[in-house]
Amino acid sequence: MRVRLSIMLLLLALLPLKEVYAQIAGMDNLSILDMTNTARTAGLGMDYLPLRDNDINVAVDNPSMLGKEMNRALSFNYVGLFNYVGMGQVTYARDFNRFGTFAATMKYHNYGIFRGYDEYDNETGKFYAADICLMLNWGFHIDSNFSFGVNVKPVYSQYESYSALAIAFDMAASYVSKNQRFAVTAIGRNVGAQFFFGEAKTDWTPFELSAALSYKLKNAPFRFFLALTELQQWNLMYEDPLNPSSTTDPFTGEVTKRSGAAKFFDNGARHVLVAVELNIGKVFFLRFGYNYRQMREMYGATGFNTSGFSYGVGLKIKGFEFAYSRNNYHQMQAPNYITITTNLDRFTKK
Repeated sequence: MRVRLSIMLLLLALLPLKEVYAQIAGMDNLSILDMTNTARTAGLGMDYLPLRDNDINVAVDNPSMLGKEMNRALSFNYVGLFNYVGMGQVTYARDFNRFGTFAATMKYHNYGIFRGYDEYDNETGKFYAADICLMLNWGFHIDSNFSFGVNVKPVYSQYESYSALAIAFDMAASYVSKNQRFAVTAIGRNVGAQFFFGEAKTDWTPFELSAALSYKLKNAPFRFFLALTELQQWNLMYEDPLNPSSTTDPFTGEVTKRSGAAKFFDNGARHVLVAVELNIGKVFFLRFGYNYRQMREMYGATGFNTSGFSYGVGLKIKGFEFAYSRNNYHQMQAPNYITITTNLDRFTKK
């Protein structure tokens, strides 16, 4: 019965709801729903991590990994961007035995200070723009292998005099092998809608359907990650007018286009994320990730660049875990991710 129920939950997480409008993440507002704030996930270049190793930061993006081992876990995250723009996140978890494990997360994106102007180019003063998300995370283990979880994510946005409220849900189901070397997660993210104050307008939140797996080698300190993203929509390509996929000979007028096979493999690769984590003595960690889609979308006239590559380090010492990473979203700028994690039990237990 447990196995049947677990399979049903996995299938439910894989099925997109008909009422949800498929949008491509990153092509709309509410980026706070898509972007991770944790150093480990960002260093691996992933949207979420399919593994169970008692890391509360993993469970924020993948609630099916929440477990009793995370009881009283506390995490602080900060992301430094540029020009006083930053993101932050605080998470605290409690276990309630047969009712599962809950976590509360406060997440914010501060987009900085702007100067306002009217239609006549007269300055109207400074204003702020920010998103705030108060998340409730819940995870439940059916048995030692199967688990599922839900995130409830209300978001308040304030851009100058414009404000909006959104509510979105994540639904995840996972399988983890008994030795915890193999794990797979299916997740439907951001099922919900956004409501604009003062306007009779409602938008869907940026729904995404994806699946990911991880595998730890038996006799080597490597764990590999593979994710298939944006499964609700095949075509992730767009035509850049400054870098078109077809070229025209200026003398003959002959048009040269990319082959159908080239377009197929290019678009297919945009759905794939790969990463590897090196665990040295369960104390020091090295992390590397690659996002082909990110590299292609930031592809410049100069050719190859480091966009799409990410890397990070982690250190566990005396009950604390420190993590740092950089994710090269653009060849001119890479955000810095900082995470500090601990468990409050270490301060109360004798």
